[in-house]
Amino acid sequence: MATDAEHHQIFSVIRERRSVRNYTDREVPDESIQKIIAAGIQAPTALGLQPWQFVVVRDRDLMRQVSDYCKPILAEKIREEPRHPETEAFLAALRDPAYSIFYNAPVLVLVLGAREVVSSVIDCALCAENMLLAAWALGLGSCWVGSATLVEQNPRLLAALRVPDDHQIVAPLIFGYPALLLPKPERREPLITWVP
Repeated sequence: MATDAEHHQIFSVIRERRSVRNYTDREVPDESIQKIIAAGIQAPTALGLQPWQFVVVRDRDLMRQVSDYCKPILAEKIREEPRHPETEAFLAALRDPAYSIFYNAPVLVLVLGAREVVSSVIDCALCAENMLLAAWALGLGSCWVGSATLVEQNPRLLAALRVPDDHQIVAPLIFGYPALLLPKPERREPLITWVP
């Protein structure tokens, strides 16, 4: 069982973690990535099947190719949705050739899920959340870049990323040292229904 101090630390990490979209050029040590993945695989997994695999990408040029491929597809999808000020700003960013959906992070980790396992997406999402929290505890920023899953439409890039045919990309996660930390948006009070 965790001590009171450990409980405090766990809740502090959960409360303070936020998505980071601005990174320094400092490289993330392999040991840190291994610790993050080790935390990830402690997540719940239906029937103990552990349907995950991981691809660690440090190739900045490959990340740029993935970003450049995904940006126009993402822009088209967003144009079909209702407009908001945030949407307009994001569309403008997507049109900027210098903009990267990976925010120039030094490392991308793809959490892959086995296609044949029914619970794969849920299991891998739980794994990814553990990884995001572990990164924060290690002093690293992170962000789940869901739009990067659009790369699955490009067989050449999938091959370059070494994603096996029997797995799908569930969680594209970026990690790095934060260059700028913006305040975390306040969370609304949740609607809770208590059933006695």
